[in-house]
Amino acid sequence: MKTPILFALFALFFGTAHAASLDVTINDVNVPSGKLMIKLVDNAASYDDQGKPVAGHALDISSKGNVKVTFADLKPGSYAILVMHDENSNGKLDSNILGIPKEGYGFSNNPRVMRKPTFEEARFEVKEGDNVVAIDLI
Repeated sequence: MKTPILFALFALFFGTAHAASLDVTINDVNVPSGKLMIKLVDNAASYDDQGKPVAGHALDISSKGNVKVTFADLKPGSYAILVMHDENSNGKLDSNILGIPKEGYGFSNNPRVMRKPTFEEARFEVKEGDNVVAIDLI
């Protein structure tokens, strides 16, 4: 009789995944208006808008500087973050006639490429406990 109870206690304390938190700092918000859209994904399909994100934030922006957000109760694993500063609150990333964005955007790992980075280029690991990521807006 003691064995099943002991096994249940062992599974309860050691068999469950511990939650993680992720503090994200968005650097260089240069326009004090609009919304900052932050999307956290855990796979390439969601990264390419073909699935649901794990979580997201939409923050009203009224001043320049850095913005901090927290994602709580995450499972440890691989993630990527996409950020868009919708400066005029029209729901899209505005671009010029050449397709170059006119509003701020960024990705985890801050890849410097002349295209949207891949999920693998933006991917990072979240471990148990507290995690920190900084993203520079372009």
